Amino acid sequence: MRTEEKRSVKNSMSRLLFVGLSVLIQAAWIVILFVKLNEYSTGISLASSIIAFLVVLKIYGRDMNAAMKMPWIILIMAFPVMGVCIYFLCGHSGVNGSMRKHFESIQKELQGLISQADSVLEELKAEDVGIANQAWYICKYGHYPIYNKTDVEFYGDAADGFEAQKKAMAEAEHFIFMEYHAIEDAESFAGMKKILIEKARQGVEVRIIYDDVGSIGFLSPEFVKEMENYGIQCRIFNRVIPVLNIFMNNRDHRKITVIDGKVGFTGGYNLANEYFNITHPYGQWKDTGIRLEGDAIPSLTVMFLEMWNAIKKTDTDYGQYLPEINYEAKQKGYIQPYADNPLDDERVGENVYMNILKNAKSYAYFTTPYLIISDEMKRELTLAAKRGVDVRIVTPGIPDKKPVYMATRSYYAGLVKSGVRIYEYTPGFCHAKQCVCDDETAVVGTINMDYRSLYLHFENAAFIYNSPIIADIKKDFDELFPVCRDVTEQYRSGRSTALRIWQCILRLFAPLL
Repeated sequence: MRTEEKRSVKNSMSRLLFVGLSVLIQAAWIVILFVKLNEYSTGISLASSIIAFLVVLKIYGRDMNAAMKMPWIILIMAFPVMGVCIYFLCGHSGVNGSMRKHFESIQKELQGLISQADSVLEELKAEDVGIANQAWYICKYGHYPIYNKTDVEFYGDAADGFEAQKKAMAEAEHFIFMEYHAIEDAESFAGMKKILIEKARQGVEVRIIYDDVGSIGFLSPEFVKEMENYGIQCRIFNRVIPVLNIFMNNRDHRKITVIDGKVGFTGGYNLANEYFNITHPYGQWKDTGIRLEGDAIPSLTVMFLEMWNAIKKTDTDYGQYLPEINYEAKQKGYIQPYADNPLDDERVGENVYMNILKNAKSYAYFTTPYLIISDEMKRELTLAAKRGVDVRIVTPGIPDKKPVYMATRSYYAGLVKSGVRIYEYTPGFCHAKQCVCDDETAVVGTINMDYRSLYLHFENAAFIYNSPIIADIKKDFDELFPVCRDVTEQYRSGRSTALRIWQCILRLFAPLL
């Protein structure tokens, strides 16, 4: 049960409400203008109908997920003029064309700074061709190499990972880079902020990126000024502005810390009280993370520098942040940190999950706070279960967003009928984004199994193979299942007609949630 609500903090919610209202007024004005114009003349009405038909054909022929097409097609067919207007304002692929080119130019500068060692791929291929193919896919289309000289530590409790981060930061000598979807200037962040301020005074370069929407309930604009007064560079990704701009729908959902280019952290948790169970707005919070040390850190550094310079291009000498690493790892195994960019046409996050399912032999376990999946993902989950693979998904027992929670539950019936088992985390909200498969592979990162993470957000994760921490991640799942409610049989039975209709509506617009 919920033990408390979020406390009142100095934030920017009033700004968000003002921007939201402003954008709605602008969108409504444009739509009304075109509707009135359409009513003015029979010729204009006929032309708009032809345009609507052509737009539907174009959407149908686009190389994109079918579930992303259907809401637009139905909206345009039901309300041709309004639907076309909204589509050109929000759904057209060319809307973010300039931003896409901007990110591509930054990526071209950075991609050449890290390269795949052929010897590592050949070594991996000798161990398992299927895993080598997965690594090659991430390298070729995600542009991030796989490494075999990195020590990794798994934290089944976000608070443990947070304490490890502070300890590593206290030892920083050159730079600290931090990129987070949400930061709350409260009790949890206070100890870290003290370390960052002290390090900045010692001459360590400290940089922070946070997402404006992700942190808007936690921070006010004065936070940036405060950080800069301490000598800490701070940038806000994709500021919320009172102008109709579809790029505002693309958020930075990454969680990355890099220290001296030698140590890195990532995982599901943000830097706010609820993630460490200081406050409990949704019961007990479950989150996980990993610590990396070794030759894989440059990939995390490049991810950060990409976003930093995409916000404002200032760096010219990237090499100073990519020191040569001659690290002798204590562990065996492979790790491949990777990122996903919503502005390109490659859905790396979704494809990595689906490739794991394709190759699963014994079991595949997932945790995700939201389960709103494409037909392709559903097919891979159910096909694996039909092959006899033990497929399990853990979702929250207490929701943070009720409409999304209802949409999540609408997917249960179709999955369990094919043998997938669904568990709900009864103590509260399970925010971890991770999977483990066959005691061989795992993914830990920021990527939820929902459309926002897989199609709209900037994300990051780490693909792990044959590492000692695979056993730790498996143990985390084994300890998680007993505190969850197995709802598989509950959703195997039939649903009422009213519930079916409501869930169909939710599923139709799920890609827009």
